[in-house]
Amino acid sequence: MINTAAMAEGLEELPPKLQAAYQGVDEGQPIGTSAYRDWTPRSGPPWTIGYASSYAGNTWRAEGLSRLTEDLLPVYRQAGLVDEIIVTQSDLNDARQIQQIRQLVDQGVDAIIVCCSNPVALNKAVEYAYSKGVVVFSYSGYLTSDKALNASSNYTLGGYEIAKAMIEEVGGEGNFLLVSGIAGAASSESFDTGAMRALEEFPNAKLVGQVWGNWTDQVAQTEVQKFLATNPARIDGIIAQGSQETGVLKAVLQSGREVMPISLAGSAGAACYLKQNPDWISHAFQIWPPGDEMELGFNSVIRTLQNQGPKLQSILRGVYRLPAAEYVASLGDDCSVDSTAYIQPGIDVWFPDDKAAGYFLRPENPLDWAAKNVN
Repeated sequence: MINTAAMAEGLEELPPKLQAAYQGVDEGQPIGTSAYRDWTPRSGPPWTIGYASSYAGNTWRAEGLSRLTEDLLPVYRQAGLVDEIIVTQSDLNDARQIQQIRQLVDQGVDAIIVCCSNPVALNKAVEYAYSKGVVVFSYSGYLTSDKALNASSNYTLGGYEIAKAMIEEVGGEGNFLLVSGIAGAASSESFDTGAMRALEEFPNAKLVGQVWGNWTDQVAQTEVQKFLATNPARIDGIIAQGSQETGVLKAVLQSGREVMPISLAGSAGAACYLKQNPDWISHAFQIWPPGDEMELGFNSVIRTLQNQGPKLQSILRGVYRLPAAEYVASLGDDCSVDSTAYIQPGIDVWFPDDKAAGYFLRPENPLDWAAKNVN
């Protein structure tokens, strides 16, 4: 249900199609009016961007970093908008990430991107950055500070839709295993909240276990293997957060059990298994394509620095569901279950200009803005 208090503060400014993406949003996610509606940066371009990454141990993070430094930086540098991107890593240590954010501010960056962090732990660092004229933008997750901006899918809605579709896939009943991401991380908790809501709607659907895969195939494989080895009960479906479904699949294959439906959300290895076994599951979802999520966040950062005025604290996009045949269409017949790549819809689908425009008061394509305002 949409937070009606926030409706009065700015959500009604969004086009109706965009408002729909806020249905069922995590109660903790801030969706009030943005503190940056009329904000201007300390100086004009080129800007220096900091990326205070909290984790680098999986392929999802590597794909996002690659989009940022190898694809986006050259284009935006050529346009005169960005001169440098400074990357730090905190290895899931909140105290270290806070210190790195403050150091980036003191180094003179103009904006800082973070991802998938604890929703409250960084708030004082965010407020320190704001006091120095630096905007902090969380992509793929959220921060609760009213001085932060957030951009991602609605993960609670994603968890609900993915779990509901999985339960329906196996007939509306049975035993299910939930493979979560990182305990305490905003996007992981939001997904699980949505998944639990779906399970409550099916009285004969039983959650028989939950493990945490850290959004890392190797970790997920180990944790699911341990669960299956110590729990002989039948498992009818596995509801898995993205970036780890290939590891989950490998654990099931190694267990000797019949491969039950496993939710799919972008990992090319598990998608290849679907291509080779088209009757396995009828659908897939996209809620966190790693490169596209990074580009959504980066695009929003640049728009904010250009004084385009984000309307709300959180830019949320809806859930993207695909039929199985469409989902695997880009894979060749020689694809591999061992692939660590991702299937992604592309930024023209994930955050096109006409959709992005609805979230800002003075919208303009960032590169078009550069052509008119950068010498």
